[in-house]
Amino acid sequence: MSNKITSSVNIRNKKATFEFSILEKFVAGIKLLGTEIKSIRQGKANIGDSFCSFINNELYVRNMDIAEYSHGSFYNHEAKRDRKLLLNKKEIKKLLVKGEDKGLTIIPLRIFINERGFAKMEIALAQGKKAFDKRDAIKERDVKRELDMVKKKYV
Repeated sequence: MSNKITSSVNIRNKKATFEFSILEKFVAGIKLLGTEIKSIRQGKANIGDSFCSFINNELYVRNMDIAEYSHGSFYNHEAKRDRKLLLNKKEIKKLLVKGEDKGLTIIPLRIFINERGFAKMEIALAQGKKAFDKRDAIKERDVKRELDMVKKKYV
């Protein structure tokens, strides 16, 4: 009898790969309140405009929107509060040093529920793309879409 929790929660930041080039990825735990995890399990979170920053040598995700839980009473949480990310000391130190480099930032990529039922956030050390890089990404995406349409037509 297995006690594995299956979850389909996979909240993505779709703008991240378009706006930034990803250098290195990390998986961090998130310090949440009870009503926040319930809302995330319902898929009611948005990380499109969120970013990560250091406060007192601790990493926080800011501007992440988790909708209020529908069955929560006066215990409900604030929707856009700062939430602490949980990483190893070595990872935090690495991000702290690399984050100070010019042009590098820490962005959230996705939120998911792991096999033990905990909410995790995949974050990345990223560098902003220039306008010409974005145009190249649009061209590649259009070419891929056209190839997929041709394949479907002949299959």
